[in-house]
Amino acid sequence: MSKITATFYHADRPVCLAAENAVTRHFDPAKVDLEIVHLGTAKSRLTEAEQAGVKSVPALVLGGQTLRLNCGADPGALK
Repeated sequence: MSKITATFYHADRPVCLAAENAVTRHFDPAKVDLEIVHLGTAKSRLTEAEQAGVKSVPALVLGGQTLRLNCGADPGALK
Protein backbone atom coordinates (compact mmCIF):
# COMPACT_ATOMS: atom_id res chain seq x y z
CA MET A 1 0.00 0.00 0.00
CA SER A 2 1.41 3.40 -0.98
CA LYS A 3 1.51 6.39 1.31
CA ILE A 4 -0.81 9.36 0.89
CA THR A 5 1.00 12.65 0.35
CA ALA A 6 -0.09 15.56 2.51
CA THR A 7 1.11 19.14 2.82
CA PHE A 8 0.08 21.31 5.76
CA TYR A 9 0.40 25.04 5.04
CA HIS A 10 0.42 27.53 7.89
CA ALA A 11 1.50 31.01 8.96
CA ASP A 12 2.74 30.25 12.49
CA ARG A 13 -0.28 31.82 14.18
CA PRO A 14 -1.91 30.21 17.24
CA VAL A 15 -4.77 28.68 15.24
CA CYS A 16 -2.23 27.34 12.73
CA LEU A 17 -0.08 25.78 15.44
CA ALA A 18 -3.11 24.16 17.09
CA ALA A 19 -4.16 22.68 13.75
CA GLU A 20 -0.60 21.51 13.06
CA ASN A 21 -0.51 19.80 16.44
CA ALA A 22 -3.77 17.97 15.70
CA VAL A 23 -2.65 16.93 12.22
CA THR A 24 0.76 15.65 13.29
CA ARG A 25 -0.71 13.88 16.32
CA HIS A 26 -3.35 11.98 14.35
CA PHE A 27 -1.64 11.08 11.09
CA ASP A 28 0.10 7.72 10.97
CA PRO A 29 3.55 8.28 9.43
CA ALA A 30 3.42 4.75 8.02
CA LYS A 31 0.39 5.81 5.95
CA VAL A 32 0.84 9.55 5.35
CA ASP A 33 3.90 11.36 4.03
CA LEU A 34 3.33 14.74 5.71
CA GLU A 35 5.21 17.93 4.92
CA ILE A 36 4.75 21.05 7.07
CA VAL A 37 5.21 24.36 5.21
CA HIS A 38 5.41 27.70 7.06
CA LEU A 39 4.45 30.15 4.32
CA GLY A 40 5.83 33.10 6.27
CA THR A 41 9.36 31.73 5.98
CA ALA A 42 8.95 29.65 2.80
CA LYS A 43 7.63 32.43 0.57
CA SER A 44 8.87 30.54 -2.50
CA ARG A 45 6.06 28.03 -1.81
CA LEU A 46 3.21 30.61 -1.92
CA THR A 47 2.46 30.08 -5.62
CA GLU A 48 2.43 26.31 -5.08
CA ALA A 49 -0.06 26.69 -2.22
CA GLU A 50 -2.30 29.01 -4.24
CA GLN A 51 -2.22 26.62 -7.23
CA ALA A 52 -3.26 23.80 -4.89
CA GLY A 53 -6.33 25.83 -3.95
CA VAL A 54 -5.21 27.19 -0.59
CA LYS A 55 -7.38 30.26 0.08
CA SER A 56 -6.47 30.71 3.76
CA VAL A 57 -4.18 29.10 6.27
CA PRO A 58 -4.06 26.77 8.01
CA ALA A 59 -4.88 24.42 5.15
CA LEU A 60 -4.15 20.81 4.38
CA VAL A 61 -3.67 19.34 0.92
CA LEU A 62 -4.30 15.64 1.33
CA GLY A 63 -3.95 13.34 -1.63
CA GLY A 64 -4.55 16.27 -3.98
CA GLN A 65 -7.65 17.52 -2.13
CA THR A 66 -7.41 20.91 -0.44
CA LEU A 67 -9.06 21.18 2.98
CA ARG A 68 -9.55 24.56 4.60
CA LEU A 69 -9.13 24.14 8.32
CA ASN A 70 -9.98 27.70 9.35
CA CYS A 71 -10.84 31.03 7.78
CA GLY A 72 -7.46 32.42 8.69
CA ALA A 73 -4.82 34.41 6.85
CA ASP A 74 -4.92 34.85 3.10
CA PRO A 75 -1.62 33.49 1.69
CA GLY A 76 -1.34 36.66 -0.43
CA ALA A 77 -1.01 38.67 2.78
CA LEU A 78 2.25 36.84 3.44
CA LYS A 79 3.91 38.07 0.22
